[in-house]
Amino acid sequence: PIPPTSPRAMEPNDLLYRIAFSCIKGMCPQLARDILAKTGPEERFFGMRETELASRLGFRNRILTDEHREEALRIAREEVRFVTNSNVRCIYFTDDDYPSRLLQCDDSPAMLYATGKTNLNAAHMVAVVGTRNASTYGVSFINRLVDDLAAKLDDVIIVSGLATGCDIASHRRAIANGIPTIGVVAHGLSTIYPAEHRNDATKIVREGGMILTDYPHSTRPHRANFLARNRIVAGMCDCIVVAESAAERGGALHTAKLGALYNRDVFALPGRTSDHYSGGCNMLIKKQIAALIENADDLIEAMNWKCRPTEGTQNELFPLLTQQQETAVTFLRDNGGEAQINTLVASLGIPPGAVMAMMTELEFKGVVTVLPGARYRLA
Repeated sequence: PIPPTSPRAMEPNDLLYRIAFSCIKGMCPQLARDILAKTGPEERFFGMRETELASRLGFRNRILTDEHREEALRIAREEVRFVTNSNVRCIYFTDDDYPSRLLQCDDSPAMLYATGKTNLNAAHMVAVVGTRNASTYGVSFINRLVDDLAAKLDDVIIVSGLATGCDIASHRRAIANGIPTIGVVAHGLSTIYPAEHRNDATKIVREGGMILTDYPHSTRPHRANFLARNRIVAGMCDCIVVAESAAERGGALHTAKLGALYNRDVFALPGRTSDHYSGGCNMLIKKQIAALIENADDLIEAMNWKCRPTEGTQNELFPLLTQQQETAVTFLRDNGGEAQINTLVASLGIPPGAVMAMMTELEFKGVVTVLPGARYRLA
């Protein structure tokens, strides 16, 4: 049997054995249920002799050895100390607050670790993902999408991976709109990767969101972990939106394909065939893995979600816009969200002085921002 000198009595037993059980390689909720149905509670699993375990389960495997189980307990003891001292939530697959959508997936983790108190079973869970090399076109789309989802839906949460580019744009826009956002990371909670997003992670938690992982705290970022992490992003959401992605490879494509396997609705923003980081989205649409999306209304309609009452919404989003101003905003939207003043003059057929005055008014109303070189971008 496992050596009786292990200091189990000094730890909160339920948490200790649940963490240790979840650390057994390959452990998922279905396997966990099958094993526990034959062994009894997790503590009993770790207290049995190896031969008794093999007899009860009807097979022999490395995960049943005393050595393997003792290593899981060692990791769990360290984890109990960390989560206790760091105010980390441990969410076991049998807990009521475990994400119910994720539990439907065969490869869901047995344990999740989280900082923050977000409801993982909110009414509307939307994953927004994409390339780390996000363009103005992609970020502008993300901003409009999150703005409109926040304006039109109750109880909506934006989920992404805290990575550079499209991911962090999604998180930041959710915070700006006052809605929770969840960053699913590919490492333990003793660190944040990339390091430049530490302040963003703090804001996410402070503003009602969450940083979530299935890795013990000492796990460092590793390439394989990022692919494994994507199953949580896809599995815990109702739908996945891919803003931009190259066609060759990328985490966003992996997340989208996982979402399709999990019977989640997948959406992709189309782009020009000459744009490298629209290639993946165009491919997803062409292969019918994803539906084409242009705005939040496309998503809401496809998901058959009920919007809040829309009376006054248009005026709140675009206060007192003239017809010319609406034309300028539409032009910017249709051209990647950004244009130089000379392009606006030529395209709108309005004298330069009038265009300058109009764009200044739109800036004051918070509709556009000014960039160097007399360029204007949708806010």
